[in-house]
Amino acid sequence: MKKYPSKSVYEFLLKIQSIAKIGLLYSQDPYAIENYEELNALSKAFIEDHHHLNLNRPNVFPQAIYPTPNVSVRVILFNDNDEVLLVKEKVDGGYTIPGGWADLYETPAEAAIKECLQEAGAHVTLKRLVGVYAFNFKAHGQLQSQYALVFQGTVKGALQPFGHEITEVGYFPIHALPSPISKKIKKQDLLKMIMHAKKGVTYFE
Repeated sequence: MKKYPSKSVYEFLLKIQSIAKIGLLYSQDPYAIENYEELNALSKAFIEDHHHLNLNRPNVFPQAIYPTPNVSVRVILFNDNDEVLLVKEKVDGGYTIPGGWADLYETPAEAAIKECLQEAGAHVTLKRLVGVYAFNFKAHGQLQSQYALVFQGTVKGALQPFGHEITEVGYFPIHALPSPISKKIKKQDLLKMIMHAKKGVTYFE
């Protein structure tokens, strides 16, 4: 189980609330949804009502929060044959490099290392930042925008069992990526990231 730093009661409650909101967004199990709703309500009430704890900071999850892009982390990993490590996501059956959304109070590096372990069963060391990529999802009928922080890393030891969101993990030649590519990213964007890593380029938009 992950150990969280003891920063403040406020940050602890916000972490609980963020987990609840992520659960409400993705869960389809009625029992789980009921529990997430309760966690969300309890943490919100605790933050708003217990003034004796000197929680003199605003709730970071109000409906009127200023909209900003979501932040995700991704990691490009090559083997000795210059093949790239890809994961096959259960949600759409598509392949992509390991990664996911950055969680509260994690540094980008911490989030990237955690996602590699969860998605690919890979213990990794990060070597460098490949780039910061901006994505707009209007083409998918969404208003969401995203900044992807892409790292290059190396795998330490053998791959371990991977998480429930992934059905396959493997290395593939860059010139023969498997199909289909995940709907979360266009193939040309995935190839752009991989080639920037291979050429040692640092990219930003």
